[in-house]
Amino acid sequence: MRLRVFWLMAPVLMLAVNPARADSGQPAYTLQQTLDYALENNPELGVLQARIEQADAQLGEALAAFYPQIKASLSYLHSDNPSQAFAMIIAQRRLDFAKGDGYFNHPGGVDNYRPEVSASYALFRGGQDYYRKQAAEWGIETAELEKTATRHQLIDNVTATYYGYWAAQDAHAVSQRSIEAVQAQLGQSRTRFEAGTLLKSDVLSLEVQLAEAQDAEIQATHAIDMAKAMLKTLMGLPAAQDFALATPLEQNLPETPAGFEVLLDQALRQHPGLQAAQKRVAIAEKQLDMAEAGHLPRADAFVSYGSDSQDLAYSTRRDNVTAGVTLEVDVFSGFATQEKIKHAEHAVTAAREAARQMRLQVENQVKTAHLKLLEALSRERVTAVAVRAAEEALRLVNEQRNAGVVTVTRYIEAEVARDKARTRDIAARYDALRADAALKLATGFWN
Repeated sequence: MRLRVFWLMAPVLMLAVNPARADSGQPAYTLQQTLDYALENNPELGVLQARIEQADAQLGEALAAFYPQIKASLSYLHSDNPSQAFAMIIAQRRLDFAKGDGYFNHPGGVDNYRPEVSASYALFRGGQDYYRKQAAEWGIETAELEKTATRHQLIDNVTATYYGYWAAQDAHAVSQRSIEAVQAQLGQSRTRFEAGTLLKSDVLSLEVQLAEAQDAEIQATHAIDMAKAMLKTLMGLPAAQDFALATPLEQNLPETPAGFEVLLDQALRQHPGLQAAQKRVAIAEKQLDMAEAGHLPRADAFVSYGSDSQDLAYSTRRDNVTAGVTLEVDVFSGFATQEKIKHAEHAVTAAREAARQMRLQVENQVKTAHLKLLEALSRERVTAVAVRAAEEALRLVNEQRNAGVVTVTRYIEAEVARDKARTRDIAARYDALRADAALKLATGFWN
């Protein structure tokens, strides 16, 4: 499961990053502290760490095949079957020929206790143990790469949400200032309308402006709550726990990125998700080798040491040793080996297609982030000029309004134009920062 920023946050992430102060009396998290806390406490990273440890244990299981297997056992038998009874009597070293034929035909019930230690060692298994070991080693590397990819995604999501929170805070502050300003103008305009010195249309325009500012405040408040709730999820905090964020420092715009081919080459070399997909192909190929090795013979060596007695009394006069080698090959397994090979071949095909799909996704991510960063940097250069022009226009209209040359509607229009210009400039700046972070994610830049 990959960490994804909720779609509901999209309006927030389009807003600007503007410094604001955390609530007093609460410990405030900086961006770096927020990232550190999330990387330490996010449950998905804990799950992936457990998978790494699980893969390490699987490697230990695979390596066990290269060691001898030693077992200790204790068995008890009772029988009056002549063949079994005399076999036990002979093993106990107490056969007496002087007892005659009746004794051999009717030995009676015989008890036999056998404590035993046995050891076996796999001499050859068609390379299955070696392939299994290699697959387990690559399984650990794959789990580590998957954790790294998830870690990068978490950093990207926390960064976006952290700045989105402050963007919403800024939008909320702007909407409150707009409400206060419009309410003041609306009160004066209603007084002038009642006195007959102002048109009804001017009052209605201000009422519309007030409704828009109030609607913006509601959306900003909701965006703040959504951003904070998402940060809690990313940081692994319960929903009821409150926390504060420290005012972020103003960031410079990112530099113009390198060319697409350079960035793509970097991504193909170090993107953890792509590397993990390639490792999964190698693992599937080794599992295919294991399945094909089922056609080869298997050889095992074994040795056992034990003692047979009537009453568990140990004596070196009754001990015995058995050693040997077994060689076996599956002549017919009901087509099980062939079906295992087919299953492994399909798994290899699926892994290769998944790796190809991941490569295409990486290429698309790099291209998209590269284009968005170039677009945002270009937009910011244009909107910065527009902000300066809109602020100068508002200053002139304000002077004209004070002189009674223009109506309050014209002043409101100039103020709205200034706010829109600022919003576009801030959005472009934030989009550039966001695209730069997405480009780092796509190229596997984060450590």
